Amino acid sequence: MEMEMATPYEPKKNSEIRIFESTDDMATDLAEYISQVSEISVKERGYFAIALSGGYLVNLMRKLCEAPYSKTLDWSKWYVFWADERAVAKTHVESNYKLTKEGFLSKVPILNGHVYSINDNATVEDAATDYEFVIRQLVKIRTIGVSESNDCPKFDLILLGIGSDGHVASLFPKHPALELKDDWVTYITDSPEPPPERITFTLPVINSASNIAIVATGEDKAKALHFAITDSCEGPDALLIPARMVQPTDGKLVWFLDEAAASSLMAKSNDFGHQGF
Repeated sequence: MEMEMATPYEPKKNSEIRIFESTDDMATDLAEYISQVSEISVKERGYFAIALSGGYLVNLMRKLCEAPYSKTLDWSKWYVFWADERAVAKTHVESNYKLTKEGFLSKVPILNGHVYSINDNATVEDAATDYEFVIRQLVKIRTIGVSESNDCPKFDLILLGIGSDGHVASLFPKHPALELKDDWVTYITDSPEPPPERITFTLPVINSASNIAIVATGEDKAKALHFAITDSCEGPDALLIPARMVQPTDGKLVWFLDEAAASSLMAKSNDFGHQGF
């Protein structure tokens, strides 16, 4: 069941907050959301270009593998990418590709040729360069759309998780990768979480998407979410939360949160009484 939240602040422009009593409710709503974005994209463009992250997000996509979606979605029009990946073999336990393959791709009829994984035989630098080249070629033929604002790729949907430190994709607080403006894909060798080598979309690419969804579960995300979603400037690091920097250029951002992840937001709203939005 989705909850309406009384809140003392307005959601940021072009954003929406959805809070759920259970992860099962969240998974149900997320499947419907992805289905709707897919159908609109296929109708308008003839393609659906989606970029994924790893972690718990893949498990929350599980209902897309079930009826009615498994039968009704036009899977032949799906093109799958990764917003970030660990520089490990595709068979490695920490590979986002492996996680997605086992939990999602193996259960739906997406064409193998439409799944664009990262080259796990290259150095992390070369893998990032190769991935950007592939995306640029697909933008040229408009399999991936293009932003009218900045010529960045315009993915139909980018699905992201959030870390307890507020990182999204593999963009971590205070990391120089957050400052990149011209690169579409970059690499890092010093991730504060293992494994250290990763490739990641840059903020301009994330913010150019038509739709962005950030999914969060668990109380350990509550503080970061409070800083990311509200206008709070408590403490010197509040403004440095990468998730706070996710601000669609001309798309829409939807937050999918369970009660634990939203606990700080809900506590603040209770302080101010019931002011629905």
